[in-house]
Amino acid sequence: MLPRPAATLILAREQGEQVEVFMLRRTQRAEFAGGAYVFPGGALDDSDQAPQWVDRCVGIDDAEASRLLKLERGGLAYWVAAVRECFEEAGLLLAYDARGNLIALDQPGIARDFAGLREQLIAGTLSFAEMCAARDLRLALDRLAYFSHWITAQGNPRRFDTRFFVAVAPPLQIPSHDKTETVANVWVRPAGALERHRRGDLSLMFPTIKTLEALARFADTAAVMDHARSPRVTLPITPRWASGRDGPRLLVPGDYAYAEAGKIDPQGVGHASYEILPGVVTRLSDQVRRITAPNPGFMTGPGTNSYLLGAGDEFAVIDPGPADDEHVRILLEETKGRIRWILATHTHRDHSPAAALLKRETGAQMLGMPPPPQERQDQSFRPDRVLADGDRIEVAGCALRVIHTPGHASNQLCYLLENEKLLFTGDHIMQGSTVVIDPPDGDMIAYMASLRLLQPEDLAHFAPGHGFLIDKTQEMIERLLIHRTDRENKVYAALRSLGSASVDELLPSVYDDVPERLHRVASRSLLAHLIKLHAEQRATRTGERWSA
Repeated sequence: MLPRPAATLILAREQGEQVEVFMLRRTQRAEFAGGAYVFPGGALDDSDQAPQWVDRCVGIDDAEASRLLKLERGGLAYWVAAVRECFEEAGLLLAYDARGNLIALDQPGIARDFAGLREQLIAGTLSFAEMCAARDLRLALDRLAYFSHWITAQGNPRRFDTRFFVAVAPPLQIPSHDKTETVANVWVRPAGALERHRRGDLSLMFPTIKTLEALARFADTAAVMDHARSPRVTLPITPRWASGRDGPRLLVPGDYAYAEAGKIDPQGVGHASYEILPGVVTRLSDQVRRITAPNPGFMTGPGTNSYLLGAGDEFAVIDPGPADDEHVRILLEETKGRIRWILATHTHRDHSPAAALLKRETGAQMLGMPPPPQERQDQSFRPDRVLADGDRIEVAGCALRVIHTPGHASNQLCYLLENEKLLFTGDHIMQGSTVVIDPPDGDMIAYMASLRLLQPEDLAHFAPGHGFLIDKTQEMIERLLIHRTDRENKVYAALRSLGSASVDELLPSVYDDVPERLHRVASRSLLAHLIKLHAEQRATRTGERWSA
């Protein structure tokens, strides 16, 4: 179902030293959001696009309104609808009179006149455009600012594509609910509304909750308006339903499971999960399933992901995981023991040791690169076939292209399932944190080069060794490159500031944004940055001390 265009207006005021917003309670009989407290708003009418608005809007025209909303045309109608709906539902009118003054409705005669006009609008016997023409009013759109963009989640019986605007409430006007669609109104602090919602005495919709959370950050109405008017990218937010042990939940962009929910549950039924549980089989496509090992932790997140490939009588497993008997049992049970290929992205001890156990049970062929001679490496992984960058292999009816991406580990491989544009990344790219680059096998120069190696690829999703599927792959790569470059700049600035320093002396300033309990691990990546700077002749080393 295509969502219906709609507009919402957040009205803010200062009461004492705090910001309050105006909210209406919808009638329980409403087909949409019955009983919930909402901001004034509703669907666009045909009259909101009437040509006469060109001459009756102050502060913005259709070209600029459309540019801000990322539309080809028709953007002005959203601003008009926001003002109209606010007047119909709340009795507050953002408009200028013939003399250019913001209209005041505090005089009894004027108040009665506009109350009558409001009743005619609600009854449908008068259009908003006709009312403004009859009273020679111009809409005060210069007082509105574009705040956010929400699209109702798939699976809902009624869906809206809603633009949220914000404005300072007009003075000399008294709000009131319309007694039909809305049955109560309140001025409330955003944090207060959220607290009342947590107590269960004020029902809120998900976009309203998120909007109130955003508004609660601002100290005054000027800060609210400055934020809304600042140059920024306003992306549409479409929540997605997911399920888990705590019941159904809506996800938004930024939630770890958001991209995966969109891929495996495009209709919004809610069968995607917002949590990764060990041993639970997650079907990512007709060809791919994920089973996570029971090894959650600081370095492994929810656990190491094992991916099963195949839809017929034979299967391949990518990253069989640690040597855990229960995890191996589940892999064998899910495939009925028909695993014919075992692929490792790399041979760290949380990714490949189960390969030997599976090979013993199934006789499967092991593919990958041999382990480097370091303690952290799984020396039991002995590939029957050594893979190299650019190799194309077919396993379990799936065509994979091998991409060698050293950096986190010298033998790190990514596997591209070309028909799905799905890249199994191991620990080259993971969810929730940057990967540790641990010399001597870890190499920051190689890692940065391996990230850039993926930039020309057409990739829909990453399937990481830890966490959910990741979309917007090229944005992810760019963020990782920027993050590593910013960190390197901090290393170099600290070297210049201190003159000569050890890794331990550099840590507090270079990783001042990282909790101290993580500094031991961070020190390994710091060393990798220093080795990179040394290789580029930007740093020198004398014993354990480094200088710019």
